[in-house]
Amino acid sequence: MNKRNIVLFLAGILFGFGLGLGGMAKQEIVLSFLQLEDLGLLVLMGGAASVTFIAINIIPRFLKKPFLGGGFKPRTRTFSRNTIIGAIIFGVGWGISGQCPGSALASLGVGNLPVLIGITTEFIGSYIMGRYFG
Repeated sequence: MNKRNIVLFLAGILFGFGLGLGGMAKQEIVLSFLQLEDLGLLVLMGGAASVTFIAINIIPRFLKKPFLGGGFKPRTRTFSRNTIIGAIIFGVGWGISGQCPGSALASLGVGNLPVLIGITTEFIGSYIMGRYFG
């Protein structure tokens, strides 16, 4: 296993732990958030968005190259109709199931095996998108 895979594995473990600790692995908490009854997940999502903003916009200014090799590349994706359609599909799926892809996998770690149905449909949807629309 190379250094990059080890770092990605550890980052995934940290991400899953954060989702579990923050309550994102419990569907009832996510659904109460989506119904505007429990807004505690705003803190979790705000923290995640802040870390992402710093990692994408600030840290590259101080580093010559990424720690794991390669180079920093400018973002080239644009806001389009497909972005809106994807966001709607994601939001509807999140609202129906109470799980997004990351929290669904973290939910498996806390023993929520029925979430396998949702994970299966996420993979099917991703396959269809990549195969026919990507």
